[in-house]
Amino acid sequence: MTFELVLIGTAIHILIWDKLPEWGTWFNRLLAALPGPLQTLYGQWRCAYCAGFWIALTLHALTGFWTLPALAALPAQLGVAAAPLGWFLDALASATLIYISVITLNALRLPAMKAHMMKQEFMKSFDRPATASEAAE
Repeated sequence: MTFELVLIGTAIHILIWDKLPEWGTWFNRLLAALPGPLQTLYGQWRCAYCAGFWIALTLHALTGFWTLPALAALPAQLGVAAAPLGWFLDALASATLIYISVITLNALRLPAMKAHMMKQEFMKSFDRPATASEAAE
């Protein structure tokens, strides 16, 4: 099992559905300019499994990476169906791992954000000017 495809797929999912909408208004304007069906497709593909499948299939076509290299050599008795079936099954396996990755990162995000905010508040307590009673001590 290799993880290149899953890592790249997870990064693409995070970029397109988590980060680009936060990086200014240009991406949101671009989405608003898309035809209605494409806007609907973008909204529905927030699911890391659904998007992960198509991302994995596209990445496999572009890079030749396999998550499960054994699927590259399916039995000869499958004939011409072997290659498309191998791609399909590999994309399903990759999508499952992309889904697990995104869910895991989202689960870690809340505690990490809380810890970051608590640290910022703690550091702010050292930055405030001393009150008159504190300065007298």
